[in-house]
Amino acid sequence: MSKEALTSEVQQWVAAGLHGDDGAIRLLIDRFRGRVYGLCYRMLGHREEAEDATQESLLRAVRGLNGWDRAREFAPWLLTIAANRCRTRLATRAKQRATSTDVEALVDLRPDHLAARQTAEEVRAALDLLREDHRRAFELFHVEGKSYAEIAVVCGVPLGTIKTWVHRARREMAERLRERGVVEGDRHAL
Repeated sequence: MSKEALTSEVQQWVAAGLHGDDGAIRLLIDRFRGRVYGLCYRMLGHREEAEDATQESLLRAVRGLNGWDRAREFAPWLLTIAANRCRTRLATRAKQRATSTDVEALVDLRPDHLAARQTAEEVRAALDLLREDHRRAFELFHVEGKSYAEIAVVCGVPLGTIKTWVHRARREMAERLRERGVVEGDRHAL
């Protein structure tokens, strides 16, 4: 099917859907469900979470059909909705992990872990002094194990920017920890 024919077909389904035709809505959803799921799975990395995000995205799109600019293509509009749902889920996931990590660090207060606790406190203090965007990129990379590409999607900035942020955060963290005597080494070792 040509791009023009698909665009015309989608516009017909949307128009019918806006007038209450549930069949047209089902056809629209069936046409794009696979692409939306593929995007969600690539961004989230978990099948169940991708399925949930796909459902949420399609539901939001159906509810917001009257907001779609018919002069533009439908697929990019729909995939933007899906990407935003995934970014929200990733941000929520990051907050939950950060909270659970903070709680876990506070639970074990036995004396034989004093040095580890002190080091963890110094690292947390150094992290807190980083710029917010650098800290977030650093934590997504080093704590959550996300790739630079995944972090770029989550933060909505170019890949090169993420690499720069992580590198600068790493250098600044090392420098602050050296200044506090937590680590030793040449400042140019990174």
